[in-house]
Amino acid sequence: MFKLDPKNLTRIALIAAVYSVVSLVLAPLSFGTLQVRVAEALTLLPLIYPPAIIGLTLGCFITNLVGVFMGVNLLGFADVFVGTFATLLAAVLTYQFRNSTIKGFPLLSVLMPVVVNALIIGAELAYVLAPEFTLTMIMIFGFDVAIGQAISVFAFGLPLLTMFKRLKLFV
Repeated sequence: MFKLDPKNLTRIALIAAVYSVVSLVLAPLSFGTLQVRVAEALTLLPLIYPPAIIGLTLGCFITNLVGVFMGVNLLGFADVFVGTFATLLAAVLTYQFRNSTIKGFPLLSVLMPVVVNALIIGAELAYVLAPEFTLTMIMIFGFDVAIGQAISVFAFGLPLLTMFKRLKLFV
């Protein structure tokens, strides 16, 4: 798929660092039941740069782990693994569906971070925070997560992706 040469390793580290810094600086927005993790705008990078999958996963892992130690990650250590898995899965699916377009727009790819996080993080939030773990609670928490993800992906991610393409930063 790609080589782990010094150039790619540097970009992967940069993606992970930017994801973590943005998420942790904006911690009140990045964690919780209704979250807008602005760094999730980067989840569209696999569309143009497959090694971003590693950077996003690493960045999410670091963010969730540091969030636990800072006391801002309400889900605790479980989120270090569950949340990181959700980001990994969303990034892989974003990459996998990159060629499935509707009038040239990769809608399935763009929806992957929203849908995957809504399902996985919504279920995780319901399991940890709800008085009863029910499908209704999963749907409520999942809807909240989907709103935040959609804001990150559509309001921030698409313009960022357009800028990266225009500047050819990940060629």
